Amino acid sequence: MKTTRNLTMKTTSKEDLRSHCPVNYGVEIFGDRWSLLIIRDIVFIGKKTYGEFLKSEERIATNILASRLAFLEEQGILSRAPSPTDRRKDFYTLTEKGLDLIPILLNIILWSAQHDAKSYGLPGKEFGARLRQNPMQVSDEVKALVRNGGCVFPGSQE
Repeated sequence: MKTTRNLTMKTTSKEDLRSHCPVNYGVEIFGDRWSLLIIRDIVFIGKKTYGEFLKSEERIATNILASRLAFLEEQGILSRAPSPTDRRKDFYTLTEKGLDLIPILLNIILWSAQHDAKSYGLPGKEFGARLRQNPMQVSDEVKALVRNGGCVFPGSQE
């Protein structure tokens, strides 16, 4: 166990994995209820701070959010840096390892839109059509956008 900011959390290393199956590795790193939602908020809405993540409609508990952010940072998926304008806040951004999750996130969106009758559907008609038509190209464009500090739907903070 590792303690980070007074939170106790399990550290996952190759020795801690239940198996070395590649599916298991993914499940152990980002297969919880919250990690992909945090990544979604960064990619699509441009959230960067703890307070912004707390405002997501799924209503993550404060202790869980702190734990997941620390875990994702420890795993090299997120990086954290002080806000340039308010040193009391930290900005979270995706690392290259985190950016590599974007194609997975986009495929989950496509799958959910097809199989969830109550799904919000694909975000933005033009974006959804492009994603269905050429998912690899859209994935590369989204990765470049987020790598440069942008997000898919700027100004759409919840």
